[in-house]
Amino acid sequence: MFSAKVRAMDGTDDLLRRIEATPELADLLTWPGDFDVARRDPVEELILPNQLALTPIAGDGSGGTYFLCGAPGTARPVLYADSEGQATLMAADLVEAVTLIAAYPYWRDLLHGHSAEELEEEMCDDHPDYSAARGELIGLLGVTPPTVEEAVTRLRASASRTVPDFLPIARHDEGECVYELL
Repeated sequence: MFSAKVRAMDGTDDLLRRIEATPELADLLTWPGDFDVARRDPVEELILPNQLALTPIAGDGSGGTYFLCGAPGTARPVLYADSEGQATLMAADLVEAVTLIAAYPYWRDLLHGHSAEELEEEMCDDHPDYSAARGELIGLLGVTPPTVEEAVTRLRASASRTVPDFLPIARHDEGECVYELL
């Protein structure tokens, strides 16, 4: 598989630059993570009610987009907006987001109460190389994955902060459309 080593994660801008500069890391985040830094074009232009800047940093296979909220050098939570008009804050910062994505690429299903054991079994059945790829990704990132309980707690804590300030609004010719909470 991949042999490059990436030093432990420490900051949002540094991490984003390392992902962009390390093809092995970017590839593993794309699969099994479904976090593709080459897909940064959101389905539509979004704004936040709190007027913080939204910077698209990655996309997923279903047309969703991951955004950093706020200006560089500040605390920047990660917002995920899907292509169907739903969104949620999924992490307090990019380091937490990438750690959760690496450990639990099915994080959206965890947030909705699905069993991690069943999701894990399904991933392994569908993709026999999943466990090895995830292990390589976690190793390259240099992180210790949170337990399922810790991951769900973090996801729910972030999601609970979405409304009202981080629920995006899409502006169209016919008016504004407020996203729904994922």
